[in-house]
Amino acid sequence: MRTPAVYLAEVIMPYLRAKIAEVLYRGNLRQAEIADYLGVTQTMVSKYLSGRYKKLPDELASRIDEIAEEAGRFILYGGTREGATVLVSRRLVELFQSGFLCRFYAEYAGISEEACHTIYSTSGKGEVLEKLSLALRRLISLQDFGGLIPEVRSNFAYSVQSPSGPEDVAAVPGRITLAKGKPYALPPEFGASRFTAGILVRVGKLRPEVRSVLNIRYGDDVERALKLFGFKLARVSTAGLEEREAMKKIASPFSSEMYDVVIDEGGHGVEPVVYIFGRDPFEVVDKVERLLQVLGGGGNEGLHEGASLLNEG
Repeated sequence: MRTPAVYLAEVIMPYLRAKIAEVLYRGNLRQAEIADYLGVTQTMVSKYLSGRYKKLPDELASRIDEIAEEAGRFILYGGTREGATVLVSRRLVELFQSGFLCRFYAEYAGISEEACHTIYSTSGKGEVLEKLSLALRRLISLQDFGGLIPEVRSNFAYSVQSPSGPEDVAAVPGRITLAKGKPYALPPEFGASRFTAGILVRVGKLRPEVRSVLNIRYGDDVERALKLFGFKLARVSTAGLEEREAMKKIASPFSSEMYDVVIDEGGHGVEPVVYIFGRDPFEVVDKVERLLQVLGGGGNEGLHEGASLLNEG
């Protein structure tokens, strides 16, 4: 009898651990630290990093790679081993719930996909809050991030999969603001945002993989830096639109293509704002950090320095 637990242990986890090890190693963790996080020997980590592990079919490998990247970033941003275990477990459950992993498991176990679909129940919202809290902490600690907060202030949001409304989106109550010249934010909550959450809900209907967004100020310097790093930009204008229509307008570019950034050009009485999107809040913070690497040098000097960073990457 080959249960899902056996399939995960024998097939998925060796590959997933190897890929997480690669992410952590790129993040400058030592092999001993990686071994401690993964619960394996340092010798096994060395094998992982040398590519000595069983590969998966391309389609399955691609999805497991995504989980490894997410779990790796979670750990590198200060997440606990317990939190990483919960995150990985939930992601694997989600792959079963969606039916994706059932296709591969059914072939492995010699059972029908329908039988697989009956096994797993839904998961909660705890990991969404935990991940957003970690990413928010990192965001507000970034040097010079305060200079990116617009007059309308910033909000940072992260949704569950396939959100149906603002109640499925965690965000910062009262937005991110400046207190004594430094960014300040309350802990994220579900239902804390109407506008930013509404944008994310609409984007999620068009591109379900996009689950996080942050708004920052617009400026020619910001746009140049975004283009320098190769971020894909779309432009809209919400001037004169009611709130609901404005949310639809900001989300509308995703109906045809994927974008990293949507610039709302604003207009009379509407401040121009930049919306940075990502699959999760860690990806959004990574984009902001790269943006600040360019802006930190100031003017053309910063742009040239950013180009060097891009080439080195």
